[in-house]
Amino acid sequence: MTAVKIKNILADIPAQLPKELFTCLLQNEQVQIERIISRGQTSAKDEWYDQASDEWVILLQGEAVLEFSEPQAFKKLQAGDYLLIPAHCKHRVDWTHPDKDSIWLAVHFKATQNTGRSALACFQ
Repeated sequence: MTAVKIKNILADIPAQLPKELFTCLLQNEQVQIERIISRGQTSAKDEWYDQASDEWVILLQGEAVLEFSEPQAFKKLQAGDYLLIPAHCKHRVDWTHPDKDSIWLAVHFKATQNTGRSALACFQ
């Protein structure tokens, strides 16, 4: 029988977090799952994520604000909020709480055929 190891996504959070912490939890040809921890970190004002893959993300803990470029919109997220960000939907992290950990679970997977729905439509 294969050994099954249980891990905790809320464990191993460093006391000092000078920059966002990205931890790959699982990766293969179809999917990449990562934990992201933010504590006051944001994207640079001129830095936009423009990914070739779709991204489903949930904020497990904390608070954050995402900015989307077209159309420009800001979306506040609280613990438990999730959304699908389609490939090439430019976005950035505008704000995370400076005194609390914002813990994200991000699932990146091959982009599906464009259905004409924006990430904002998925979030509403």
